Amino acid sequence: MNSTRTKDKLEITIMKKIIVAIDGYSSCGKSTIAKALAQYAGYTYVDTGAMYRAVALYGLRHGIITDKSIDEKALQDQLDNIHISFRFVDGAQHVCLNGEDVETQIRTLEVGNGASRVSTIGFVRRFLVAQQQLMGKEKGIVMDGRDIGTVVFPEAELKLFLTASPQIRAQRRYNELAAKGEQPDFAAVLADVEDRDYRDTHRAESPLRQADDAIVVDNSDMTREQQMKYITAIFDGHNR
Repeated sequence: MNSTRTKDKLEITIMKKIIVAIDGYSSCGKSTIAKALAQYAGYTYVDTGAMYRAVALYGLRHGIITDKSIDEKALQDQLDNIHISFRFVDGAQHVCLNGEDVETQIRTLEVGNGASRVSTIGFVRRFLVAQQQLMGKEKGIVMDGRDIGTVVFPEAELKLFLTASPQIRAQRRYNELAAKGEQPDFAAVLADVEDRDYRDTHRAESPLRQADDAIVVDNSDMTREQQMKYITAIFDGHNR
Protein backbone atom coordinates (compact mmCIF):
# COMPACT_ATOMS: atom_id res chain seq x y z
CA MET A 1 0.00 0.00 0.00
CA ASN A 2 1.49 3.23 -1.09
CA SER A 3 1.18 6.25 1.10
CA THR A 4 1.64 9.81 0.15
CA ARG A 5 3.35 12.02 2.65
CA THR A 6 2.51 15.68 2.48
CA LYS A 7 5.27 17.87 3.68
CA ASP A 8 4.48 21.26 5.03
CA LYS A 9 6.55 23.86 3.33
CA LEU A 10 8.02 26.60 5.42
CA GLU A 11 7.96 29.77 3.42
CA ILE A 12 10.57 32.24 4.48
CA THR A 13 10.23 35.77 3.21
CA ILE A 14 13.36 37.84 3.28
CA MET A 15 12.47 41.49 3.31
CA LYS A 16 14.73 43.59 1.15
CA LYS A 17 16.20 46.66 2.79
CA ILE A 18 15.11 49.98 1.39
CA ILE A 19 15.78 53.68 1.83
CA VAL A 20 13.06 55.66 3.58
CA ALA A 21 13.24 59.40 2.89
CA ILE A 22 11.26 61.69 5.20
CA ASP A 23 11.00 65.36 4.27
CA GLY A 24 8.85 68.19 5.54
CA TYR A 25 8.60 71.50 7.31
CA SER A 26 10.37 72.40 10.55
CA SER A 27 8.84 71.16 13.81
CA CYS A 28 6.71 68.55 12.08
CA GLY A 29 8.19 65.79 14.21
CA LYS A 30 10.28 64.34 11.38
CA SER A 31 13.09 63.24 13.67
CA THR A 32 10.72 61.68 16.19
CA ILE A 33 8.88 59.59 13.63
CA ALA A 34 12.07 58.75 11.72
CA LYS A 35 13.73 57.42 14.88
CA ALA A 36 10.65 55.38 15.76
CA LEU A 37 10.32 53.97 12.25
CA ALA A 38 14.01 53.06 12.14
CA GLN A 39 13.67 51.21 15.43
CA TYR A 40 10.52 49.45 14.19
CA ALA A 41 12.20 48.37 10.94
CA GLY A 42 15.60 47.60 12.44
CA TYR A 43 17.13 50.29 10.23
CA THR A 44 19.78 52.94 10.79
CA TYR A 45 18.49 56.45 11.48
CA VAL A 46 20.26 59.59 10.27
CA ASP A 47 19.12 63.04 11.41
CA THR A 48 20.37 65.30 8.61
CA GLY A 49 18.96 68.39 10.30
CA ALA A 50 21.33 67.72 13.18
CA MET A 51 24.22 67.76 10.72
CA TYR A 52 23.30 71.29 9.58
CA ARG A 53 22.88 72.29 13.22
CA ALA A 54 26.38 71.00 13.95
CA VAL A 55 27.81 73.15 11.13
CA ALA A 56 25.89 76.14 12.50
CA LEU A 57 27.18 75.50 16.02
CA TYR A 58 30.75 75.39 14.71
CA GLY A 59 30.19 78.67 12.87
CA LEU A 60 28.67 80.37 15.91
CA ARG A 61 31.48 79.21 18.18
CA HIS A 62 34.15 80.49 15.78
CA GLY A 63 32.52 83.84 15.03
CA ILE A 64 31.80 82.84 11.42
CA ILE A 65 28.05 83.15 11.99
CA THR A 66 26.52 86.15 13.73
CA ASP A 67 22.97 87.39 14.11
CA LYS A 68 23.37 89.52 10.99
CA SER A 69 25.76 87.71 8.69
CA ILE A 70 27.68 84.59 7.69
CA ASP A 71 31.30 84.81 6.54
CA GLU A 72 30.91 82.29 3.73
CA LYS A 73 34.57 82.33 2.72
CA ALA A 74 35.69 81.57 6.27
CA LEU A 75 33.08 78.82 6.55
CA GLN A 76 34.17 77.21 3.30
CA ASP A 77 37.81 77.38 4.41
CA GLN A 78 36.88 75.63 7.68
CA LEU A 79 34.77 72.78 6.23
CA ASP A 80 37.65 70.30 6.40
CA ASN A 81 37.85 70.99 10.14
CA ILE A 82 34.20 70.07 10.70
CA HIS A 83 33.79 66.38 11.49
CA ILE A 84 30.29 65.17 12.29
CA SER A 85 29.50 61.73 13.66
CA PHE A 86 26.75 59.93 15.55
CA ARG A 87 26.94 57.76 18.64
CA PHE A 88 24.44 56.10 20.95
CA VAL A 89 24.12 57.23 24.56
CA ASP A 90 21.72 55.21 26.72
CA GLY A 91 19.99 53.98 23.59
CA ALA A 92 19.55 57.46 22.08
CA GLN A 93 21.44 58.77 19.08
CA HIS A 94 23.61 61.80 19.83
CA VAL A 95 25.43 64.10 17.43
CA CYS A 96 29.15 64.68 17.88
CA LEU A 97 31.11 67.63 16.51
CA ASN A 98 34.83 66.94 16.26
CA GLY A 99 34.42 64.21 18.86
CA GLU A 100 32.40 66.32 21.31
CA ASP A 101 28.86 65.31 22.16
CA VAL A 102 26.84 68.41 21.22
CA GLU A 103 23.34 66.90 21.24
CA THR A 104 22.09 69.43 23.79
CA GLN A 105 23.92 72.44 22.37
CA ILE A 106 22.53 72.05 18.85
CA ARG A 107 18.88 72.02 19.96
CA THR A 108 18.62 75.72 20.85
CA LEU A 109 16.58 78.23 18.87
CA GLU A 110 19.75 80.17 18.01
CA VAL A 111 21.46 77.13 16.49
CA GLY A 112 18.26 76.09 14.72
CA ASN A 113 18.06 79.51 13.11
CA GLY A 114 21.72 79.29 12.14
CA ALA A 115 21.16 75.86 10.62
CA SER A 116 18.32 77.19 8.49
CA ARG A 117 20.63 79.95 7.24
CA VAL A 118 23.66 77.78 6.44
CA SER A 119 21.40 75.28 4.70
CA THR A 120 20.85 77.85 1.95
CA ILE A 121 24.56 77.83 1.10
CA GLY A 122 25.40 75.57 -1.84
CA PHE A 123 28.84 74.38 -0.74
CA VAL A 124 27.51 73.45 2.72
CA ARG A 125 24.70 71.39 1.20
CA ARG A 126 27.06 69.63 -1.21
CA PHE A 127 29.47 68.89 1.65
CA LEU A 128 26.77 67.26 3.78
CA VAL A 129 24.82 65.59 0.94
CA ALA A 130 27.97 63.70 -0.05
CA GLN A 131 28.28 62.38 3.51
CA GLN A 132 24.60 61.48 3.66
CA GLN A 133 24.74 59.54 0.40
CA LEU A 134 27.66 57.50 1.73
CA MET A 135 25.65 56.68 4.86
CA GLY A 136 22.83 55.27 2.77
CA LYS A 137 24.95 53.25 0.37
CA GLU A 138 24.00 49.92 1.96
CA LYS A 139 20.30 50.90 2.31
CA GLY A 140 18.32 49.86 5.40
CA ILE A 141 18.24 53.51 6.41
CA VAL A 142 15.68 56.11 7.49
CA MET A 143 16.82 59.66 6.80
CA ASP A 144 14.92 62.87 7.46
CA GLY A 145 15.48 66.41 6.31
CA ARG A 146 14.35 68.90 3.67
CA ASP A 147 15.67 67.43 0.43
CA ILE A 148 16.15 63.71 1.08
CA GLY A 149 13.59 62.48 -1.42
CA THR A 150 14.42 65.11 -4.04
CA VAL A 151 18.21 65.49 -3.92
CA VAL A 152 19.96 63.12 -1.51
CA PHE A 153 18.05 59.96 -2.45
CA PRO A 154 15.72 60.67 -5.39
CA GLU A 155 15.68 56.90 -5.96
CA ALA A 156 14.44 56.13 -2.42
CA GLU A 157 11.87 53.34 -2.42
CA LEU A 158 9.62 55.09 0.13
CA LYS A 159 9.22 58.84 0.45
CA LEU A 160 7.13 60.60 3.08
CA PHE A 161 6.39 64.32 3.25
CA LEU A 162 5.32 65.59 6.67
CA THR A 163 3.36 68.79 7.16
CA ALA A 164 1.25 70.61 9.76
CA SER A 165 -0.05 74.15 10.22
CA PRO A 166 2.54 76.79 11.28
CA GLN A 167 0.62 77.52 14.50
CA ILE A 168 0.63 73.89 15.58
CA ARG A 169 4.30 73.50 14.71
CA ALA A 170 5.14 76.66 16.65
CA GLN A 171 3.23 75.36 19.68
CA ARG A 172 5.13 72.07 19.53
CA ARG A 173 8.43 73.93 19.34
CA TYR A 174 7.37 76.23 22.19
CA ASN A 175 6.51 73.24 24.38
CA GLU A 176 9.81 71.56 23.55
CA LEU A 177 11.83 74.64 24.53
CA ALA A 178 9.80 75.19 27.70
CA ALA A 179 10.36 71.56 28.72
CA LYS A 180 14.10 72.24 28.55
CA GLY A 181 13.77 75.06 31.05
CA GLU A 182 13.85 77.90 28.54
CA GLN A 183 11.34 80.78 28.55
CA PRO A 184 10.36 81.17 24.90
CA ASP A 185 8.02 83.80 23.52
CA PHE A 186 5.32 82.18 21.38
CA ALA A 187 5.17 85.05 18.89
CA ALA A 188 8.93 84.82 18.38
CA VAL A 189 8.77 81.04 17.96
CA LEU A 190 5.96 81.35 15.41
CA ALA A 191 7.86 84.06 13.51
CA ASP A 192 10.93 81.80 13.46
CA VAL A 193 8.88 78.87 12.10
CA GLU A 194 7.43 81.05 9.34
CA ASP A 195 10.84 82.53 8.50
CA ARG A 196 12.36 79.07 8.26
CA ASP A 197 9.51 77.90 6.04
CA TYR A 198 10.18 80.79 3.67
CA ARG A 199 13.94 80.19 3.58
CA ASP A 200 13.52 76.44 3.16
CA THR A 201 11.10 76.77 0.24
CA HIS A 202 12.72 79.73 -1.52
CA ARG A 203 16.43 78.97 -1.34
CA ALA A 204 18.21 78.54 -4.65
CA GLU A 205 20.02 75.38 -3.56
CA SER A 206 17.79 72.30 -3.05
CA PRO A 207 14.63 74.06 -1.85
CA LEU A 208 12.14 72.17 0.26
CA ARG A 209 9.46 70.66 -1.93
CA GLN A 210 7.33 67.56 -2.02
CA ALA A 211 8.72 64.86 -4.30
CA ASP A 212 6.26 63.82 -6.99
CA ASP A 213 6.11 60.27 -5.61
CA ALA A 214 6.04 61.18 -1.92
CA ILE A 215 3.16 60.28 0.38
CA VAL A 216 1.90 63.37 2.22
CA VAL A 217 1.24 63.00 5.94
CA ASP A 218 -0.52 65.97 7.57
CA ASN A 219 -0.10 65.33 11.28
CA SER A 220 -1.79 68.52 12.50
CA ASP A 221 -4.47 66.53 14.31
CA MET A 222 -2.54 63.32 14.95
CA THR A 223 -1.03 62.13 18.22
CA ARG A 224 2.41 60.55 18.00
CA GLU A 225 0.83 57.16 18.46
CA GLN A 226 -1.68 57.71 15.65
CA GLN A 227 1.05 58.98 13.35
CA MET A 228 3.30 56.02 14.12
CA LYS A 229 0.49 53.54 13.46
CA TYR A 230 -0.34 55.24 10.16
CA ILE A 231 3.28 55.40 8.94
CA THR A 232 4.25 51.87 9.98
CA ALA A 233 1.20 50.64 8.05
CA ILE A 234 2.49 52.52 5.00
CA PHE A 235 5.95 51.00 5.50
CA ASP A 236 4.60 47.47 5.90
CA GLY A 237 2.37 47.80 2.87
CA HIS A 238 5.18 49.21 0.79
CA ASN A 239 7.70 46.59 1.86
CA ARG A 240 5.64 43.46 1.13
